[in-house]
Amino acid sequence: MKRTVKSWIFSILFIILGIVGLFFYIFPLTVRGNVNIGTVTGIVLFGFLMFYGIMKPIVDRWISRLWKKTIGKVILSFVMACLAGILVLAIILTHLMLSAIRSKPQNEVTVVVLGCAVLPSGKPSLMLRERLDAAYDYLVEHPDAPCILCGGQGADEIMTEAECMYNYLVDKGIESDRLYIEDQSTSTRENIEYAQEIIQKEKLPCDIAIVTNEFHEYRAGKVAEKLDMVSYAISGQTAWWLLPTYYVRELYGILYEMVL
Repeated sequence: MKRTVKSWIFSILFIILGIVGLFFYIFPLTVRGNVNIGTVTGIVLFGFLMFYGIMKPIVDRWISRLWKKTIGKVILSFVMACLAGILVLAIILTHLMLSAIRSKPQNEVTVVVLGCAVLPSGKPSLMLRERLDAAYDYLVEHPDAPCILCGGQGADEIMTEAECMYNYLVDKGIESDRLYIEDQSTSTRENIEYAQEIIQKEKLPCDIAIVTNEFHEYRAGKVAEKLDMVSYAISGQTAWWLLPTYYVRELYGILYEMVL
């Protein structure tokens, strides 16, 4: 069957989309060397789009034949309904994530910096540095605000994440007596839960401003809400080449938090 110009254009568009999308998920993998569910999802999704662009005539013929059968219509309708549902859910969750970023502190708060990876050198990773720089800017603008640094020590870390953050902020000029170290937590929930214990013990402002990356603010805020805490957002700006992977991973994280 001779292909039309329109068919060729669509094939090329799908191939280009697939290649561009794969770059955004493979590049962080080659640079950082770690794989998460966001990386895998992105590679599978855009790999499929590229494959469809290459094999479009064959795939279209197969779908056309399948649609002519009753069972085929049922299967294809179910698949399309699932894809539409996933798309709608992703749009809703993205809206919630963007809304959470705009929740800026309106009154006296305790700044709570959520933990992230520490490099083998003892320096903060890129993502942790993004959070710390956001925290630093806020602490400079609000010299009376206390700050809790959260994060224990991972198996591949030479110090606790909280200690690394403390060193970074003190080196940049933040007074040490404003900083409280929480070095036992291993998850977002524990970060905030243990920070709440410090707030109660030290009689710090009960409302908190959560410092984390943009994509993570909504889920962190929901954890705080479950602990009966009023929370606001101070967001670190994620590097463009890391955002797609962690954005997709966060969609799974939000669903996990909602379900469990």
